[in-house]
Amino acid sequence: MKSLRALHVGLRLAATVLIGLLAMTASGVQAGDGLRIATAYKLMTLDPHYANLNENTSLLSQIYERLVFQDEELQLQPGLAVGWEAVSTTSWMFKLRADVRFHDGSPFTAEDVVYTVERIRDQLKSPSGGYRSYVSAIKSVSVVDPLAVVFKTDGSVPNLPLALSSVFIMKKPVQGFATTEALNGGMAPNGTGPYRFEGWASGEYLQLAANTDYWAGAPAWPDVTIRVIESPAARVAAITTGEVDVADALPARDVAALKKRGVKIASVGAARINFLQFEMESHTLPGVTDKAGAAIANPFRKLAVRQALALATDRGILVDKILAGYGTAAAQVFPNGLPGTSDKLLPIAPDVTTAKKLLAEAGYPDGFRVLLAGPAGRYPGDSESLQAITQNWARIGITVEPQAVPFSVFNTKRAAGEYGLWYGGASGEAVDIILDALLASPDKARGTGALNFGHYRNATFNAMLSKAESIEAGPVRDAALADATEFVMADLPIIPLYHFHHVTGYGPRIGAYLMHPRGWTTAMQAEPAQE
Repeated sequence: MKSLRALHVGLRLAATVLIGLLAMTASGVQAGDGLRIATAYKLMTLDPHYANLNENTSLLSQIYERLVFQDEELQLQPGLAVGWEAVSTTSWMFKLRADVRFHDGSPFTAEDVVYTVERIRDQLKSPSGGYRSYVSAIKSVSVVDPLAVVFKTDGSVPNLPLALSSVFIMKKPVQGFATTEALNGGMAPNGTGPYRFEGWASGEYLQLAANTDYWAGAPAWPDVTIRVIESPAARVAAITTGEVDVADALPARDVAALKKRGVKIASVGAARINFLQFEMESHTLPGVTDKAGAAIANPFRKLAVRQALALATDRGILVDKILAGYGTAAAQVFPNGLPGTSDKLLPIAPDVTTAKKLLAEAGYPDGFRVLLAGPAGRYPGDSESLQAITQNWARIGITVEPQAVPFSVFNTKRAAGEYGLWYGGASGEAVDIILDALLASPDKARGTGALNFGHYRNATFNAMLSKAESIEAGPVRDAALADATEFVMADLPIIPLYHFHHVTGYGPRIGAYLMHPRGWTTAMQAEPAQE
């Protein structure tokens, strides 16, 4: 299997592969043979537009679809749209797929696209802007005919198809707009995807059933049970004992033992970054003091301090020891070689001597104390990374108190400004989308800064990024994005740590499991084993 044409919103197998998969399904899976998945993703809402988090993207992609999706090479492929073209510098025409029906039996039309954009752009009040950044440049969307829409944009938006590859299409109701409360409180999700919603408990499980009328053909599994198991050790146990057929986000340190027990392993490099992020705005910070415990001025506002901490961080230990080689040391937001990355940016080796000198020059010859927060069990190696960084920084006089907490707690406290320094992660469809969210100045009108919890602001970088995004997709745009990346990485508003590899284990009922660099976990990726 070489492409992902059967995965709604990003993983849909190409037609020839899909035919083969359906044939194998007929012989390999009998009625009632449901798929059991253990996932680290904690689905907290059934609103596909409320929270721009990978757990929503992954799990709801089995129910909802997008106009465009990214294949396993992050290339755009037709989804609910069969084609698109820029008809002017501020206008895009999208042709829609015929004979597609929502789960309630109603046809998919251009009206549903209009409704979806207007709901996100004008109606939702979601955290950090939700999906608004993807549609904020759309001035209007209008129906040409039932299977064609035109998007009018504020200025040139050459990457609009990529932006729309993140937007799930919802059915237009008879009147008004569906609310998040209604979707979470009993209104059944109504998508066009390969699986229908059957039931859920927030943060506990998601139950799905095959959409036998799916436009690309009935999916492989008659029903799917996805259990949220946040503990990595518990996911390892579940796949080892055969309690589940698939388990995602497995710790790299357990891979060798799992293989010995007959668990098959699939992995792929992640189109994402894990990093340390500084609070750059406040004059004093919670959890940051001198060695005696007295409050001090925010040290992270000094470039020399950020440089010292970056030089004291040993990425090699993180990748080789904590990730057991299932990762790559990072120097930018995407792994080198992907579109928009810079081949000039390479991970720096630790240099304790220079780091100490920089700290002294910045006015901290004896270092200081800092609380380093992070989520526990959300990312491969997250808690262990906090411990390793604590040891790294101790060598230059920084006393670190690592604090790993459940992601829900971490996310709430981070958004409330209760941390001065934290470990985090970000993924996205392209380099510029992560740069927009993570490092561009917060701007509701432009939809930037959704993940810029450090309140970093740099007008020169904003201008470089905006200019790059005005260029049509291709080598010139990629070079401009690389230039912007080089500029902002030199300022170190974050310390890039690593690009981990997504690691999934699967049992004997699965013939093959097709990974995606975005890290999605869906039933469409699991091919039933032949009997």
